[in-house]
Amino acid sequence: MDGMPQSPPGTRLPTAAGSRAAAPLWVIVLTACAGQFLVVLDVSVVNVALPSMRADLGMSASGLQWVVNLYTLAFAGLMLLGGRAGDLFGRKRVFLVGLALFTAASLAGGLAQQPWQLLAARAAQGVGAAVLAPSTLTLLTSSVPEGPARVRAIGTWAAVGAGGGAAGALIGGVLTDALSWRWVLLINVPIGAVVLTCAALWLTESRGGQRRRLDIPGAVLVTAGIGAVSYGIVQTESHGWTSAAALLPLAGGLALVAVFLVVEGRTQAPLVPLGLFRLRAVSAANTAMFVTGAAMFSSWYFLSLYMQNVLGYTPIEAGLGFVPHSLTIVAASKLAPRLLARTGAKALAVTGVLMAAAGYLWQSTAGAGGEYVTDIVGPGILMMAGVGFMITPLAHLATSGAPADDAGVVSGVMNTSRTMGGSLGLAVLSTVAATRIGAGSDPEVLASGYSLAFQTGVGILLGCAALMLIALPRPPDAAPEPAKA
Repeated sequence: MDGMPQSPPGTRLPTAAGSRAAAPLWVIVLTACAGQFLVVLDVSVVNVALPSMRADLGMSASGLQWVVNLYTLAFAGLMLLGGRAGDLFGRKRVFLVGLALFTAASLAGGLAQQPWQLLAARAAQGVGAAVLAPSTLTLLTSSVPEGPARVRAIGTWAAVGAGGGAAGALIGGVLTDALSWRWVLLINVPIGAVVLTCAALWLTESRGGQRRRLDIPGAVLVTAGIGAVSYGIVQTESHGWTSAAALLPLAGGLALVAVFLVVEGRTQAPLVPLGLFRLRAVSAANTAMFVTGAAMFSSWYFLSLYMQNVLGYTPIEAGLGFVPHSLTIVAASKLAPRLLARTGAKALAVTGVLMAAAGYLWQSTAGAGGEYVTDIVGPGILMMAGVGFMITPLAHLATSGAPADDAGVVSGVMNTSRTMGGSLGLAVLSTVAATRIGAGSDPEVLASGYSLAFQTGVGILLGCAALMLIALPRPPDAAPEPAKA
């Protein structure tokens, strides 16, 4: 398969003593990428179906908001725990448990007859995703040695993940219009069953070093802390940044995270070894992940609003409008490993961020009388190419140099950084847009609010580019050896 990391004919990965021969590398890559696709897809696929869910189940406006928020809260709050669980109890086992829970919750959500049933299913989906997501990357980083092969594997993983997020609006629109909102959840069931079967048959077990007890106090503190911070961010959308409903959980969550750091510095078997953050590549790349996520996660949200609320597109038309964006981000993610081998991770990541900033600036000029080609496709291609070029080098840096025993928690930290950055960025930029829009509803006012959000995103991305130039390791420290032709 083009772009897929290859091993010599007949080569199989080493296995633990007493286990059967491991699957070929391409099997591991496909299985991990399929799991990643499902997790990322469900972050966005329900957005287009929300009005249909409300009409069918009689949900309130606040209840509808929690269809999205419960998934995000559980996903963000439990990812570190899911990553460490894979290191301690076995990556294959945790992958299977997470995927089974995610698939079963998707079935329950698709069959829900009451609002509370749908909300409970979405929370369970988030838990399954939090367990599954770190394992998808850990399966790659623990199976492929550092170098060109790992970069290609990460590039494939990044492309599939980016494609899942980009395809969410399109898939959601098509399934909702052609079948029912229920199929945006039920579609996960046959895909999850196939991947679950393949993983159970083909993957072999691995874990990081000796089996140890899980750091329960650390797990409780970080899960509660990140969950509270996520909840506070969510509350800002409806109550504002100065309200007690937002400030109390934000302050409480930050306090719990601070206590977590103290506990981790004293325990003998920490959930997150704080020494990892002394690795320049790990700490700088995760910070960059957080900041770029704060800007880029919201682009899909505002583009969808612009197409439907300003240009008058239907949900399926808006979904189809994202096709060039989806193709671009996948193509750029697949091209990134080749460019990384020549330029180094730092140069490629900075180039990608600057391209995304240029696309954001272009997008901020779109007005009420915008045209599809010049106001959606043009800036969208520039933005998504930049995202595709930055994901692979940042993921490579965030996982490079870390001990094999900590591969799962490193993956969990990276995914948590990106998810938390995205949640915070969406809350901030939504507030920025709402400040300008006020009570207005005509296309000119709406377009002006969305433009201000994109202008703010330009500033965030330029600040991130400066951070990368200062903090990311120099090419000799981080770049892999050039891949052979």
